Amino acid sequence: MRPETGPGTERVIASRRIHDGRICALREDTVVMANGQQALREIVEHADVVAIVPVDAEGNVVLVRQYRLAAGDALLEVPAGIVDEGEDVAAAAQRELQEEAGYRAERLERLAGFYVSPGFCTEFIHLFLATGLVESSLAGDPDEDITVERVPLAEALRLVESGAVRDGKSIIAILLAARRLEGGPKR
Repeated sequence: MRPETGPGTERVIASRRIHDGRICALREDTVVMANGQQALREIVEHADVVAIVPVDAEGNVVLVRQYRLAAGDALLEVPAGIVDEGEDVAAAAQRELQEEAGYRAERLERLAGFYVSPGFCTEFIHLFLATGLVESSLAGDPDEDITVERVPLAEALRLVESGAVRDGKSIIAILLAARRLEGGPKR
């Protein structure tokens, strides 16, 4: 039984394609809300993403630095990338780890998953902890210019707390990985 008040489902009654890009698409949906009113919703369609916290045998976190035009700066991040259509998320995590950081993980552990901004975007990020790193490189995307940086886990946490790591997926992933590695509750 549904409560008398609170959010309900929305039914799409019309959809208009505005843009189809290489990485994302934009559509405008007309919906009927649970209360019977109509509303417009702008939706950015984006494929699922994997983000990986690679930790080497010495306890260093392998991060990547990449210029992000939208941020206007080179950001320090965990390796991440789009899950190809039909690709298993764990396979995508291994592939992105090889492309961006030059490693394959003997152990890949799922940490969590989250919507980036569910008010307007379909993007969902799957977070992984990667350990047992073995050098294994795949060619990266030709439109990426990435440098690899290794920092001890404690330093990665300081970088998050100081604001030097500024992207949401990396902040969440590093905090969850540290909790897991430091013996926190496993869920």
